[in-house]
Amino acid sequence: MSDGLVTYPGLPAPTIRDHLSRNASQTRYAPGTEFQIGRIDMVANTGTYVDAPFHRYADGADLAGLSLDVLADLNGLVVRRAPGASAAIDRDAFAGVDPRGRAVLVHTGWDRHWGTATYGAGGHPYLTHGAAELLVQGGARLVGIDSLNIDDATDGTRPVHTLLLGAGIPVVEHLTGLERLPDTGFRFFAVPPKVRGMGSFPVRAFAVLPAR
Repeated sequence: MSDGLVTYPGLPAPTIRDHLSRNASQTRYAPGTEFQIGRIDMVANTGTYVDAPFHRYADGADLAGLSLDVLADLNGLVVRRAPGASAAIDRDAFAGVDPRGRAVLVHTGWDRHWGTATYGAGGHPYLTHGAAELLVQGGARLVGIDSLNIDDATDGTRPVHTLLLGAGIPVVEHLTGLERLPDTGFRFFAVPPKVRGMGSFPVRAFAVLPAR
């Protein structure tokens, strides 16, 4: 995350600045001792973030209500969109995949546009209603994607968020670097702070691969 970063068109970028600068702190402490206290003003949907059920449902679990067993040390699985395939990723993309108990990460390659106008200009890859239905029925623990939105941004019903979050499955959007992961055999982490009354928040998403 950085000052002025645009994640989703129409949402304000974060403002990152000093609350207490090092120079100003010198008047509070002994000579030679200084500290910096930073401040961030931002919307919750900034950078790579997780959506909890509360993001979609008023009575759903918020960030503080999410259990670590749906966010941390998850058995990871990468499903890769074929180059040149339709933006709509349907259930056939998950043929032969067992999502049960896993973090299912969808590698589309859209993150190559991250930080450019193209990233949010339209045409991004997304999951279909059928794909989300399959993942819910298959028992996925978490679903992530390296794209602008896991839903078709032109569909105001947001069927994928509706199905996944309705089933208690967190969603991680704006992932990057999935091309560096193997298809299986890694552990995935995407843990936000425990904030009550919020349904989304940035995470430091990462994977742990087995020692070679």
